Amino acid sequence: MNTFTVSLFGHREICDLRRLEQQLTRIVKAIVQEKSFVTFIIGRNGEFDEYSASVIKQTQRQMGKGNNEITLVLPYSVADIEYYEKYYDNIIIYESVCGVHPKSAITLRNRWMVEQSDLVIVYAERNKGGAYTAMKYAEKLNKRFINLATLK
Repeated sequence: MNTFTVSLFGHREICDLRRLEQQLTRIVKAIVQEKSFVTFIIGRNGEFDEYSASVIKQTQRQMGKGNNEITLVLPYSVADIEYYEKYYDNIIIYESVCGVHPKSAITLRNRWMVEQSDLVIVYAERNKGGAYTAMKYAEKLNKRFINLATLK
């Protein structure tokens, strides 16, 4: 099976959630319709991640899960993993970051996610932070990316 992988990154706090939801819903639905199988990979470190997961889950409810899945990629083990197991289709704990500082673990996890991706969707309003860094890394690797903050 030919899997199309999409990673998502955004700021911890989002100003215009309604606009974000509309843009992301349109893009996620189009990808699910166009591709034979889609894996959405996402973290869980702020509002963007939570809203993105919600949009994907809503799309799955509307269009089915036959050709798509949502995978949570954690930079380290968490205590309440059972909660996440009920919500996400898959969970990956990016073990290559064992023993590093949590902030560094998130950065290394994000780089790995970009490397796995055919498309990177970001919400980067500022020229700093994890979402911006992920977008610049995608650009460096010549990965296709969409910055939702710059879409009209």
